[in-house]
Amino acid sequence: MSNKNLTGSLRRWTSRVITAEELLPEELPEYTRSFVYLFGACTLGAFVCLIASGITLALFGPGWWHASSVGHFVNSIHFWSVQCFFFFMVLHLWSQFAMAAWRGGRNLTWVVGALLFVCSILAAFTGYLSQQNLDSQWISVQGKDAMNAVGIGAFFNLLNFGQMYSIHIAVMPAVIAALITVHLILVRRKGLVPPLADDEGGKGDADAG
Repeated sequence: MSNKNLTGSLRRWTSRVITAEELLPEELPEYTRSFVYLFGACTLGAFVCLIASGITLALFGPGWWHASSVGHFVNSIHFWSVQCFFFFMVLHLWSQFAMAAWRGGRNLTWVVGALLFVCSILAAFTGYLSQQNLDSQWISVQGKDAMNAVGIGAFFNLLNFGQMYSIHIAVMPAVIAALITVHLILVRRKGLVPPLADDEGGKGDADAG
């Protein structure tokens, strides 16, 4: 009798992708005490606030966040979470670029992080279009001309609130969450990149040469 099943196959595939020791390490290198290594965690924390406040706004709808004082407060949390998200993400991107974070076989980790940054910009753009105020109207009109100029205006109608709102609350968060998951798994597998002056401490650097 064969003991192969979906659960067992999933367990074996997961163990090949990342081990328990890599996923939940008990110790980290000494150099990770630097504040530079906090930027990624701060970005992740801001994303959690974004998702929590965004779900609340989506549940109650535009009328609530425009007319209710509580809605204004939650909308403000969402807005400032966006600012923190991009602030820490840019700091994380700059610091990792300065440290040559693609060293030691971490090329894919860097590529996923850069792709995450681009997708976050698209998510923020659709968020501006979902505000339903004068700013969003102005941005939508200008963006519509840009979309028409590159020949994709028939697929993305920036003046269609329903389409932009759906992309913002359903498509982009799922894409960003998936990329963050992949990015974190790659970071756990390859280890945190060490400073340039101490690159012998990073996992996988021995294979780089």
